[in-house]
Amino acid sequence: MTLRQIEIQDLRINPPLFLAPMAGLTHSAFRQILSSFGGVGLLATEMLSAKRLPTENPGVSPCLIRTTLEKPLSYQLLISTDRDIPPAIDALHRFQADAIDLNMGCPARSVGNYGAGFALMEHPENARRILAEARKRTLLPLTAKIRLGDELYDEKLKTFCTMLEDEGIDMLSVHARFKRESFARRPRWELIARIKEWLRIPVVANGGIFSVQDARDCLRVSGADGLMIGRGGVIKPWLFAEIARDLYGCNIAEPVVFLPLVYGNFIDLITELYRPERRLGRLKEFTHYFAKNYKFGHQLSTWVQNSKSMDEACERAGFFFEQEAGGKVKRQTDEGYNFFTV
Repeated sequence: MTLRQIEIQDLRINPPLFLAPMAGLTHSAFRQILSSFGGVGLLATEMLSAKRLPTENPGVSPCLIRTTLEKPLSYQLLISTDRDIPPAIDALHRFQADAIDLNMGCPARSVGNYGAGFALMEHPENARRILAEARKRTLLPLTAKIRLGDELYDEKLKTFCTMLEDEGIDMLSVHARFKRESFARRPRWELIARIKEWLRIPVVANGGIFSVQDARDCLRVSGADGLMIGRGGVIKPWLFAEIARDLYGCNIAEPVVFLPLVYGNFIDLITELYRPERRLGRLKEFTHYFAKNYKFGHQLSTWVQNSKSMDEACERAGFFFEQEAGGKVKRQTDEGYNFFTV
């Protein structure tokens, strides 16, 4: 496949591979791990509360800490009313966001009760007001992330998608499942092809991409302009690089992956970036997915999930890696933590 890029406003996304915003996961430490492998066209923050954002300190808030390596970076807003748009957009301008994404697809009940996420698809006039206000307030690329809706009802979904385009959205990413469908359900990539027919703006497909073959199949079935990858990229942070090289012809060397070293680098970064009380939760979130690289990864995941401290989690992880690697993993102690090296 020849290299394609997506241009929205003045932002060129090349290759057209996007990190999906994920609570507790798409923070600075993980974004740096991804960037070290390459292949990500546009990075993403976790979803950010538009109401709290204006008072957050970007140098301290774990959701806002950012390094110069993490570019371009899209900030995703969790928002329920247009009244919160002006101060939130002003804050994102101060933070030097490269793009702004509006969360209109999160199906979590707590988010819906707040009137945000998927609730905006259920109340399109509110979504329209939010988008119109955001479009007035910024010249940055403005995108939205949605699901396929509540049921197989094309006309309702078409009306919503065309409204977003009419109000000035620059790009739409679509998680290819209905509201009540879990991750266990096969994504409906074929329905994204319908959305592509309705819109002139770029459409990005999200959901169920865990390998180069998944990416190839998704592009073939959906006809999408690009791919957004979430959990697959946490399990294999080098997946973006593989897809960028194999599908888009990017000049990226085939990654040489030593799993304990990747895990150790992640520990290094969360230790460097976050206060002690912010580290263990992020390690547990990452480990839940990263452990799937191992046949008996559930053991690593369980040991870390049940740990009461970073010291304990690192000690248990080190023991697991030594078992898996036949004693080839060295552990270097620094400030009480165990970092895993070749």
